[in-house]
Formats: sequence, structure tokens, C-alpha cells
Amino acid sequence: MSWIAVLLIGVAVADLAHAVRPVPVVDECVGAAAAVLVGLAAGLTEPVDVAALVTIAAVVILWGQTVTRGFGRGPAWLPLLVIAVALAGAVAVSGKAAPVGGLVADWLDTVGVPVLEGVDPTRFLLLAAVFLVQLSTGNVVVRLVLTATGTMNPSRRERPAHDELPLKGGRLLGPMERVFILGLGLAGQLTAASIVIAAKGLLRFPELQSKEDQARIHQVTEYFLVGSFASWLLALGSLVLLAP
Repeated sequence: MSWIAVLLIGVAVADLAHAVRPVPVVDECVGAAAAVLVGLAAGLTEPVDVAALVTIAAVVILWGQTVTRGFGRGPAWLPLLVIAVALAGAVAVSGKAAPVGGLVADWLDTVGVPVLEGVDPTRFLLLAAVFLVQLSTGNVVVRLVLTATGTMNPSRRERPAHDELPLKGGRLLGPMERVFILGLGLAGQLTAASIVIAAKGLLRFPELQSKEDQARIHQVTEYFLVGSFASWLLALGSLVLLAP
């Protein structure tokens, strides 16, 4: 599982770098470098581990390049295919990966945070990885899914001049929602997580039931459902990776 954690960390760092300051090529190189450094700090120094780190760095760069094209005029499904194949491959060969050790394990042995006492280093690194993925990478995946399925954001259509400006809090609410669901799932409170999901639907219910513009309501409903399910599946999929 250590290779999976390093891969997710590299992808997450690349996406975070792009979210903070988008610089072509540089962002994915930052993510690739972060993946290699984390892997070395985790004691993944055996020949097979080094080969895996080189492969992971190449995948992170490929991810960044295909995402950039997917947000432009390129196929939006391609980066989704890249990460899906990479994760499937990492899962398939995960048994050959060395357990996390090195500086990461040494730090865990000396850290004074009670919640981290006795935590397996490999599980800790995987937990850190899936947490980072919930941030910017989650938004990237949701946007790619919406683009690949041709689900248009209604706020981008032409609107009358008197319409209110569209809210932009989704980029923040999405990560908060995913982290919240992940935390509840790790705490064994999946029922509470389902309540959060239901509450989101209730908050949008008045807008979805409006009769002012039925065509736009259908678009809003589709956009809301596709985006929300993609976001929720990312958080729930992370819980599957963390399952004992």
C-alpha cells in the first residue's frame, strides 16, 4: 500500500500546486518530486521501490499534462483513464511494496500526538495521502467527470443582466464536504455521513423544485447530481482504501 500512498500524494501535491499558482509543467514536476521525496523519506530505497518511485513520478507528470489538456480542448476522459489505470496497477502490485519505514516511521515513534501513537506507518502515509486527495484533486476529478459527460454548468450559459452572479463557494465546500465524510467514515459514523449527504440535497430542494424555468432546473439538477455523486464516490472510495 506504500506505493499507492506515494502515488496519491504526488497527484495531490501537483493539483494543490496548480490550484495555488498554475504554471504549466512546473506543477506536475513539483508533484513528481514530492512523490519521490516522500518515498525516500518512507524508506522505499530497495531497487524495486526505486523503480516504482520513478514510475510514479512519470505517472504524476502524465496526470498533470492530461488534466491541462482535458480542461482545454483535449479529451476530459483521458486523465481519468490515466489515474484509474495507475491505481489499478498500484493495487495489483501492492504486495511487492516495502512497508513504510525510514524517517516517517522514526517521526511517528517520537511524535507526541496521542491519536498517532501506535499507528502503523504505512496506514499513516495512506491516511495522509487520501486526506490530501480530498482537497484540490477532488475538485479536479469532479470537473473532469462533468466535462467528460457533457454536463454543463447552468451558470455559464447566457443569463439576463439582472441575474445574480453565480456563487463560487463550491470549490471550498466540495473539499470540506469530502473531508467531513471521510472523517465520519473513519470514526465509524457512516450513518452520520449519509445524513450529511441527505442534508445537502434538502438545501438544494427549493431551487430544484422551482417552476420559473423548467429547462434550467433540469440542467441544475443534472449538474448537481453528477457533481455531487462524483465527489461523494471519491470520499467513499478513499474509505475503501483505508479499510482494515
